[in-house]
Amino acid sequence: MVRWRTGTVTALGRQWRGACELIVTLDRRSADDPEQVRALAYPALVGEGQPGDRVLLNTGALALGLGTGGYALVVAFPDRLPEDPTGPGHVVKARYTPLQAITLAADEEASPHREALAEADSLDGMPVVLADLHSALPAILAGIHADRPDARVAYVMTDGGALPAWFSRTLDALGDRLVGTITTGQAFGGALEATNVHSGLLAAKYALRADVAIVTQGPGNLGTGTLWGFSGVEVGEAVNAVAVLDGHPIGSLRISAADPRPRHRGVSHHSLTAYGRVALASADLVVPEPLEPDLAAQVDSDLAGLAEGRHRIVRVPTDGLLEALTALPVKLSTMGRGLDEEAAYFLAAAAAGRHAASFLS
Repeated sequence: MVRWRTGTVTALGRQWRGACELIVTLDRRSADDPEQVRALAYPALVGEGQPGDRVLLNTGALALGLGTGGYALVVAFPDRLPEDPTGPGHVVKARYTPLQAITLAADEEASPHREALAEADSLDGMPVVLADLHSALPAILAGIHADRPDARVAYVMTDGGALPAWFSRTLDALGDRLVGTITTGQAFGGALEATNVHSGLLAAKYALRADVAIVTQGPGNLGTGTLWGFSGVEVGEAVNAVAVLDGHPIGSLRISAADPRPRHRGVSHHSLTAYGRVALASADLVVPEPLEPDLAAQVDSDLAGLAEGRHRIVRVPTDGLLEALTALPVKLSTMGRGLDEEAAYFLAAAAAGRHAASFLS
């Protein structure tokens, strides 16, 4: 299950918040091993590597040729182990794996937020925007700030994709536009840690004092091409969490006219399954306007069943949103396609953000 390799660090690469790239020369074990690999280290877990250090790697994702996960991952620098951790916290993330990490949850006794969160039981109508893919995050944020540049926005990251928030260069680039990231479930590396989406949402409101929260999985969406086999199914469960906490769920729809896979054109089956089958509470599902006529007709057809059920279909104008998307400090990309190719997808996310902003006084 793990493809182990050893090697030597030959150079340091890019660094961003919580992560560092390394160039590693491998001790080659098989004919298909490259001479060198690009590896990713999380210094908070494994310490700081330097050229010349011996390194233990997991190269499984690299061997599979995965997209966002296509790194060799540093397991340890055996001759340069970090100091033992100190401080409070007893919540274990990545539990019972070799790299399980001890963290301080926002609501446990040693946390400065304990008193507020121990009593918290309601979001008091706070708008929460939910999306399937991590790539929607910057677009949703752009839509919120296009109309309410002063809005305090928190990101609640689920564990459906990446476990460490540090993997995301998007989060690094958006750092000054978010009041903080809360990593929930098995995910870790946020400004605050939470045991589940419910406590993460409450931490967004009462610890980070957010006006709006955005909930998506981390980078690295998992899908098998089947009706139920995709990590984004958790969006429906997040709708239920927002509703039970008296928040206002707003669904960002995964819309595309460019995806080569029929199941993702129009409204993706991911959105239709998560909102239509998993979500038991009602949400505002946002459709951006205008859309290209053929795409608009397909979207309306796809949503017909959802509109007749528990959800509200909300049509939101997109004037000014393309400019807001272009001005973001990150390069927008989803499934390898950028803003020019997937304008409908990113405008749909930005429109959901704009709709959330409309609830702020």
